[in-house]
Amino acid sequence: MASRDREQSKCCFKEWMELQEQDLSELLQALKLDPQNKDQLKHLAEKGICHFQDYINKRTQLARRDVSAFFAPTWCTSWENSLLWIAGCRPSLFFRLVYVLGGSKMESKLSEFLQDTREGSLGEVLTCSQLVVVNSLQSKTIREEERLTGELAALQEDIADQPIAMIAKGLSQLGEMNREVEEALDEHGQAMVRILEEADQLRLNTVKELVNILTPLQAVDFLVASKKLHLCVHKWGRNRDQKLGRENLED
Repeated sequence: MASRDREQSKCCFKEWMELQEQDLSELLQALKLDPQNKDQLKHLAEKGICHFQDYINKRTQLARRDVSAFFAPTWCTSWENSLLWIAGCRPSLFFRLVYVLGGSKMESKLSEFLQDTREGSLGEVLTCSQLVVVNSLQSKTIREEERLTGELAALQEDIADQPIAMIAKGLSQLGEMNREVEEALDEHGQAMVRILEEADQLRLNTVKELVNILTPLQAVDFLVASKKLHLCVHKWGRNRDQKLGRENLED
């Protein structure tokens, strides 16, 4: 990746992380001030999704210049990179957050109910109808994950197949670059961009559909948890890199 493109990609990620911190602060403030204001909570949830869409659009444009950098980004920590699925998180992770939140709320509300110290009802625990729809969406999402994982695996296997393997075999000088090599690498890169775009769209669509299934309060709880997790993983990764002497992470 050219120096200018690399700098833009790094800035894109940095701006996204800063925006997530801002969104998280707004969401937490709304929960603290008036958790019953459904219109405000819904507005903030939609605002967060719009920010996610903008981020995906920006990095799609950057990935079209050099997609390989997004599969092992230097602007992420070593631990973050070890967790990546097609340059991001697995969409199925979102469902685990929903179930964890639902389970913890149920446990908390049940405890209040048994002790007769409850202040509200079990209204914000996932209902049976919500669970049915979430489970259906989860199954569909996992099928799409598996399809994209298979396509990426096939693309990786193509490196040892025609035409790249035959090009390498016929070169007179190790690592030599020529028109045929450039064309093969460009074709491979275009295929990777397509897979990345589909994976990002799956991530975005999954969040959108989950937010539509959840109540405004549940949706904000979910977004708070997902943003906290993402930000914590990045910061934990930085601390671990520094502890292990890997201090070349780009600021």
